[in-house]
Amino acid sequence: MDKRTLGGYNSIDAYVEAKIKKYSESGRDFAALFELMFSEGENVMFEESRGYRIVKTTYAQAKSNVLRMAAAIKESLGGEAHDSVVGIYMDNSLEWIEIFWAVLRCGFRPLLMNMRLDDQTLEYALKTCGAVAVISDEKEFSVRTILQSSVTPSESAISGGEFGTEIFVMSSGTSANVKVCAYTAEEFYRQIQGSYSIIKKCRQIKKHYESELKLLTFLPFYHIFGLVAVYIWFAFFSRTFVRLNDMQPSTITNTIKRHKVTHVFAVPLFWEKVYEQALRTIKERGEDTYKKFEKGMKLSRMTGGIPLLGDCFSRLAFREVRENMFGESIRFMITGGSYISPEILEFFNTIGYRLADGYGMTEIGITSVELSSNRKRLNSCSVGLPMAGVEYSINSDGELLVKGRAMASYIIEDGEKKPNTDWFNTRDLAEFDGKCYRILGRRDDLIIAPNGENLNPNLIEGKIACPGVRGVCLIGADTGGNTEPVLIVSVNKYISSEKLAEVKRDVRQKLAELRLAGQIRKLIFTEDGLLKGDEFKLNRLRLKKDFESGALAEVTPDKNSGQRIDDEIARTITRMFAVALNKPESEIGYTADFFLDEGGTSLDYLAIISQLRDEYNIPFPSGDSSLNTVKGLHNYIKSRQQDAD
Repeated sequence: MDKRTLGGYNSIDAYVEAKIKKYSESGRDFAALFELMFSEGENVMFEESRGYRIVKTTYAQAKSNVLRMAAAIKESLGGEAHDSVVGIYMDNSLEWIEIFWAVLRCGFRPLLMNMRLDDQTLEYALKTCGAVAVISDEKEFSVRTILQSSVTPSESAISGGEFGTEIFVMSSGTSANVKVCAYTAEEFYRQIQGSYSIIKKCRQIKKHYESELKLLTFLPFYHIFGLVAVYIWFAFFSRTFVRLNDMQPSTITNTIKRHKVTHVFAVPLFWEKVYEQALRTIKERGEDTYKKFEKGMKLSRMTGGIPLLGDCFSRLAFREVRENMFGESIRFMITGGSYISPEILEFFNTIGYRLADGYGMTEIGITSVELSSNRKRLNSCSVGLPMAGVEYSINSDGELLVKGRAMASYIIEDGEKKPNTDWFNTRDLAEFDGKCYRILGRRDDLIIAPNGENLNPNLIEGKIACPGVRGVCLIGADTGGNTEPVLIVSVNKYISSEKLAEVKRDVRQKLAELRLAGQIRKLIFTEDGLLKGDEFKLNRLRLKKDFESGALAEVTPDKNSGQRIDDEIARTITRMFAVALNKPESEIGYTADFFLDEGGTSLDYLAIISQLRDEYNIPFPSGDSSLNTVKGLHNYIKSRQQDAD
């Protein structure tokens, strides 16, 4: 380990202890946090790929930019009182970090605006906090809006004045009312103390690769998970952040490998997609390869109870799987934000990575993560034990209560400011087995079946996996004054009537096997995706409203059968789509967009274009979205052939 990245200390533990001690003995305000966070000036704070170049920014360079940017913002918002609220509407970037600190350095309180929420909700948050302005990368708001691109750092740094005293974080918006939660530097100090308790208990999370520790900026910094578990925890110890330019699977994989990322924290949806892609790749290599993989998984399960032996076996047996995924630099991964299936946890923990489940909320910060090296516990959806300074309790209704000094100092809900000093009821159902806690779902999501039994959507949905089903969501819908369990099933909107009948049969059979046929009497098959826009987990409230208002589009099979052309060219393209997407040819829609409808990747698409170029000996233009469908490619090839004739 290079001592220069550890402030001259001989070990990570000594460096961490010294830095936390300095913060503890300081005023524990944002001014002290800022100076300590940027104290290792030579360390690389931010890396990003720009074409063939990797551009690096040190903590010293970023600090200089913050102070000069603060001077420019102070001039733009001259006359606004100390502790005025200024919104930040920006996606993850080096500029986000610099604007965040510049707003605080100007003496303002930043409101971290959730870019996944609608305009009405964002305006509600601005009004609730009494915001005087927003620094935005694209959108205009009702209050004064300053475009981030127009904020040019001044030639000289800001001088004098006090830091702002609070930051505001918005809840994700999946509940009835969006909350705005206030955090002071004291709560950040407690969150950093919590990260220290993780480092002391888990060697794996502090491991570097080639003397560097780098986090992928997958989670948005304006979300509590991204703000605390990614940015605050690791920026305080001057580690490196790697920018993710877009969410394409190939971009994620290439970024991790190129920058040698060591830590990835993400939501379950991300791990699900990576898992599905990995299995697809293994199966494409033939039946023998897949059988070897399954045998390796079985042997790894047998050795998993002995951490050293199990880890050694996994590193050797699944090297090729890891190489096709993230490579060898990854040291620790965390999932959080919603339910993840044990099957996905087991996959990652068996092939030689470490994927742990964590827990937190906007109102309480990050409060626990499973730190055990025992695979059985890691794969059980355990979120571990509460971190230092945090207490858990489960009430008589099975709900998790949390208490600690790291929670938000107060919460603004429905315009009312509520202190957050007592036990906070998370409304999450939990269990404790004497060793660790597990989150079972939301109390608000429980549905009472006709026989009086409580149905837990989280525990049911993961068991209804059938070919042809894109996703399911169990809701309690209001039907004539009664609440009725309704299962929403999302399928391909280009599905044939035969395939739809097969899917319906399979879903009903699954419900029968789970003894839910009598409880869930209504099934809705929709062509709509269950996630909208930038949603990264099921928004049951929105789906419930969509169903009750009739906004869900029920699937109409064979809607495009009349316009399908069935010749050799169309069959060839359909076959290529099916292979790339790992789907039956019957599920490939004639006018289905390869990316938007079918979920294909750019690498798969380029491979198809390359095959078609060789097959028909014609060039294909890049960036033409009309060629993303079977129909579009068919018509293009036919027209080129006619021109040649």
